[in-house]
Amino acid sequence: MKLKLVTTDIKKATALLGLCFPSRVEDINSLKDLESITLTAEKTPVGRTRPQENYYRQWCNKFGHWCGLTPDEMHEELLCQTFGTEEVETKFGVKRRPAKRSGQVKKEEYSLLIEQLIITAAQMGFAVPPAENDNG
Repeated sequence: MKLKLVTTDIKKATALLGLCFPSRVEDINSLKDLESITLTAEKTPVGRTRPQENYYRQWCNKFGHWCGLTPDEMHEELLCQTFGTEEVETKFGVKRRPAKRSGQVKKEEYSLLIEQLIITAAQMGFAVPPAENDNG
């Protein structure tokens, strides 16, 4: 669903936007000299939640350090294990890359990445504690 509003009442439009986005009031006030404003509101897909990302990053980094990998190397490895890989020809030779990036997945798929972290760590003898709640 997509809603679109075009208005020439700039004063009312900027006042409303200022109420909705108080941290952006300066940017919104810079719109006051325009002749019209088009506002579009649309539903966006729900990606991973902040608690999911915080939990994953914390334990991915700790597990990576334990393994002797940088945070980026550990994240890349878990992405490959979770979503599969593709081989890409580069000037440095053939490189293995994850088939999906974490920014491309929804909440449910991000949970698979967290599960892969927990399983892989357990198989290697590193304990990742369970998340504190099921809201993430």
